[in-house]
Amino acid sequence: MEEKKTMGITVKKADDISEWYTQVIQKAELAEYTDVSGCMVIRPRAYSVWEKVQDYFNGRIKKIGVQNAYFPLLIPEHLLTKEKEHVEGFSPEVAWVTHGGSSKLAERLAIRPTSETIMYDSYKKWIRSHTDLPLKINQWCNIIRWEFKHPVPFLRGREFLWQEGHTVFASAEEAEKEVWDIIDIYADVMEELFAVPVMKGKKTDSEKFAGADFTASIETVLPTGKAIQVATSHMLGQNFSKAFGISFIDKDEKKKHPFQNSWGISTRSLGIMVMMHGDDKGLVLPPKVAPVQIVIVPIRASEELVAAASDIRKDLHGFDVVVDDRKNYTPGFKFNDWELKGVPLRIEVGPKDMEAKSCVLVRRDTSEKKSVKLVHVRDEARLMLDSMQRDMLAKARIAMEGMIAEVRDEGAFKEAINDKKVGRLPFCNTAACEEEVSAKYSVKTLNIPLKSHASGKCMFCGKDAKVMICIGKSY
Repeated sequence: MEEKKTMGITVKKADDISEWYTQVIQKAELAEYTDVSGCMVIRPRAYSVWEKVQDYFNGRIKKIGVQNAYFPLLIPEHLLTKEKEHVEGFSPEVAWVTHGGSSKLAERLAIRPTSETIMYDSYKKWIRSHTDLPLKINQWCNIIRWEFKHPVPFLRGREFLWQEGHTVFASAEEAEKEVWDIIDIYADVMEELFAVPVMKGKKTDSEKFAGADFTASIETVLPTGKAIQVATSHMLGQNFSKAFGISFIDKDEKKKHPFQNSWGISTRSLGIMVMMHGDDKGLVLPPKVAPVQIVIVPIRASEELVAAASDIRKDLHGFDVVVDDRKNYTPGFKFNDWELKGVPLRIEVGPKDMEAKSCVLVRRDTSEKKSVKLVHVRDEARLMLDSMQRDMLAKARIAMEGMIAEVRDEGAFKEAINDKKVGRLPFCNTAACEEEVSAKYSVKTLNIPLKSHASGKCMFCGKDAKVMICIGKSY
């Protein structure tokens, strides 16, 4: 008999969510640690989820004219330093290549922390006329940011995968519209695929992307009480086009600098999904991103039951289905193993089920069991998976909203932070006040929610409130 791995998660999520998370990502075969801190192996189960994100996102952005391309990993130092604010914002996180073999390079090469500078050096050669605009390019790649904070797999690492879109427009109006169009797509990725609710909003000037006119973001609040930035879309204005000499002849035959955007979502989204939905049994995967949507477990490893399970699998064409016919493992072991891995739906097939021409369907999120006639398995599986996808989002939305406290005075804000919640409050939106609050409570501003209206005074400094804002602990 082959050696069996340690079964199950040995700590409850509510008791030690950090240890729980570490166990889940390893035992559910999502990631493996390496000898380089902050750099991990993304295992096939997790990468399959990322592929589903890629497929969905590519479908959405190609409809609005975005094309995929690829640009170099290594960026010459003279390019990285062309935009002053940008390089100052990323300098602490840049990893440098200084030698090729034993020979010192004439110029240091940055391992991309983001690709604005290397891409825009090409853009200046490609853009000459208004007929070359808009230019819309996206690339899927890896990124290195040598952060010195404690790394958490997926949520915060030194290397991660993402997509980065870089677009160029003749007018500011076109660019600004796209910023929010992309934010809507990111929100759909999280809510429709990952069943994770998000808050759309705008970053403060202190928290915006280095070199941007403004940054829009989607954020969520995890069960830890900490918020996390999920994705961003940046209006770069003309800052980079001027720095990189990108210009075009407009319809009025005048030479102008175009307006640019950049936007990205990363494999951090996978960690958010794990943290948001997982339970004491392990991973809980939304059906739309699950590598295996349905597992069929014959209660006995007899030829008849394995054959019956295979027949059911044939009826479930269009779903991602596995028949677990492993020998030397009990049904209970298999149930626990697939629950740990988060498979949304389990189908059990036993001798009595075969006699009744039925089987038992079990939902991963609720453990709900239902006996279903074989002729109805496909329709019932679809209904249960669709219901699970909706229910997971609804449950997560209730949980997130419960982690956000509406506060109107500093005492209530302090209480909210102590209760591991995020405060939503009227704010003056000045850098000085933001810095003071962040230092005093070890928090940060998240974003300024869309369609929110401020009234009254800033509860920290007493000045007129300019915005409603979310502030809390964050990853």
